[in-house]
Amino acid sequence: MEQIELAKRSRVAVGTIRRMESFDEEVGARTSTLSQVQKALEKAGVEFLNDGQPGVRLKRSTGKV
Repeated sequence: MEQIELAKRSRVAVGTIRRMESFDEEVGARTSTLSQVQKALEKAGVEFLNDGQPGVRLKRSTGKV
């Protein structure tokens, strides 16, 4: 997903998305902003892993509609 599309879907400024992507370590953004971006990515099929390490994967399709 392009930065502009993610910004639209998450209702976050494109500049904020760019800054978030440019960080090598911890992202310096508000919790509410991070939550909005996470929700937009989850709706697009990204699954965030919660095992204490950074990581994401694409959700598997169940084939159900």
